[in-house]
Amino acid sequence: MNFRSIILVLIVVAIGALAALNWTTLSTPTQIWLGVTSIQAPLGLVMLALTILLAVFFLAYVLWLQGAVLLETRRHTKEMATQRDLADKAEASRFTELRTYLDGHYRTSQDALLARIDALESRLAARVQESDNATAAYVGQLEDQLRHRGVTGTPMAQAVTPGMAPVHATPPVYPTDPTLRADPELRI
Repeated sequence: MNFRSIILVLIVVAIGALAALNWTTLSTPTQIWLGVTSIQAPLGLVMLALTILLAVFFLAYVLWLQGAVLLETRRHTKEMATQRDLADKAEASRFTELRTYLDGHYRTSQDALLARIDALESRLAARVQESDNATAAYVGQLEDQLRHRGVTGTPMAQAVTPGMAPVHATPPVYPTDPTLRADPELRI
């Protein structure tokens, strides 16, 4: 119970106690002037009845006011719940839209990356094939040169004893091919 309720209960108890202790005085008939006429009635009981009537009206007003506040609170709570649901749905919609955008962007980036990797692999395979062809051509040319010179009498054909250097061995000469240069587009 709050402080105001305690004070109201104490005032009602005090009025009841005074009425009970002074009942004979309150019930003594007296001449009461009503403005137009006068009547013989107990003034204390009339005042007590008016006080009780006023208390009943105030109690009814307070209960009506409390009920109106409760109804208004319920209405506000429903509106707040509706607004909260709308905000949650809007937020979920934004998250769904963001997820859709990010998934699409990820797929696009992944497809572009895979396409680039495939292009690089095909270029690398073509370069390897060209290198294999060039190497086979050089080997074929060397074999042709060796056949035309003849196998005997050439410094390349002399027997080499293990652990001994050849007598007239010439260092190997590797041909340079401008097509075997590094491709600047083959970056990973």
